[in-house]
Amino acid sequence: MAKWQPDAGLLRRPVYISLADQFSAAIKSGRLAADEKLPPHRELAYDLKVSIQTVSKAYDILARRGLVSGEVGRGTYVKPSGPSLQPPYLAERLANMIDLSIVMPVCSAMQLDRTKAALHRLADTLPAAAVLSFRANTIFPRHTEAAASWLAALGVQVPTQNVLLTNGSSSAFTVALMSAAGPGAILAAEEVCYHVIRPLADYLGTRVRAIPADADGMLPQALEEACIREQIRAVTLQPNLANPTAVLMPGSRRRAIVDVARKHDLAIVEVDVFGPLLSNRLSPIAALAPERTIYVTGFSKVAMPGLRIGYVAAPDQLAATIANRQLMTNWMATPIMAELATLWLGDGTMDMLVNWQRDRLRARNRIVTASLDGLSFRTHLEGLHVWLPLSPDHDEVAFVSQARAHGVAVAPSTPFCLSGAPVGAVRVSVGATEEDELRAGLDILASLLRAAPDRNVLSL
Repeated sequence: MAKWQPDAGLLRRPVYISLADQFSAAIKSGRLAADEKLPPHRELAYDLKVSIQTVSKAYDILARRGLVSGEVGRGTYVKPSGPSLQPPYLAERLANMIDLSIVMPVCSAMQLDRTKAALHRLADTLPAAAVLSFRANTIFPRHTEAAASWLAALGVQVPTQNVLLTNGSSSAFTVALMSAAGPGAILAAEEVCYHVIRPLADYLGTRVRAIPADADGMLPQALEEACIREQIRAVTLQPNLANPTAVLMPGSRRRAIVDVARKHDLAIVEVDVFGPLLSNRLSPIAALAPERTIYVTGFSKVAMPGLRIGYVAAPDQLAATIANRQLMTNWMATPIMAELATLWLGDGTMDMLVNWQRDRLRARNRIVTASLDGLSFRTHLEGLHVWLPLSPDHDEVAFVSQARAHGVAVAPSTPFCLSGAPVGAVRVSVGATEEDELRAGLDILASLLRAAPDRNVLSL
């Protein structure tokens, strides 16, 4: 129960609005902290000598104001008041700026030419249902079969009826999170993780707990301790080249996480948007714990940005729930995009695009290794980004501003940190620009890191 209590003597008519206003003021002033539980309806009604309906209406107002979230059987909690989504990358490309802030695959005219040719082919073979039907079950059966085959190649064996197509992996992650950890539930995530997790959880009314991690990913013992302290419902992980830390979780760590999840009956949301790039893939968590893992992948990071199709592989008990969440939020994936992905999966183009991307990334990561020689950093030969820790002498905000002043944009750590406090590192993209610009940008960053920090740079 929350320590702060509303004052019955300050209630005015209409009482439910006056009561909601007292709670609002307490939340905004910090007297009611994030994640504190509000008093049960009946108990508060008794204390204040008002009706249960009055308390319910007041709590409804707080929920509409975005201040609390509740779940039947669990209670009502104060929502974190953290910042809204602040992308770590530049909102638009700036002139005379080497943009290493946004993680995206290497792009070329080849991908555009392949897309144009494929659209010409589809124009002659496009089924009527792809344009004229509102019913997903009349459009997607052969697409889910193609998706299941692709997932099997990634190590995820799943029946076609448990495969869902979405408009990209972000959409896939949203419906997965809605299904695994709804309003009021507690989600575990690494303390430095994908920047969308915190704001998305806030929108959904899900509470997030930061779990410490090391160079191999989330610490199983820390997850275990969190489960003992609180009723964790789900955990989300990105075991293959995590964004932003570039961690590749070893098999032993994956199995240890699965052991904790089974012991405490956690659902697992595994995000694997970079996994197809790895030529030597470890078993996905979905293969180790298929009964509880929702697996998410897509093509925009491994083939080309505009191929906005994502796949969700669901365990039996969550497949229907995930399909319903998709209907509520997106209805269905865009059929034309599904047609394009399925065509390329069938004729070998998708494999060619991923292999081409992998080769280009190997060349670029060799540039990374050469330019950052002698500095501490984490990357992978087939990865899209670099995690670059700063020395204690370099303030992160100042360093990002200093890099910008020298014409290089990188992503600060703050948007990725569940605590909201920077950890003294930046993320650097290796695919977002041409090789010569990448080399020049990395050389500038290395020079700044090797020099004494400039205390006179203004924050940009």
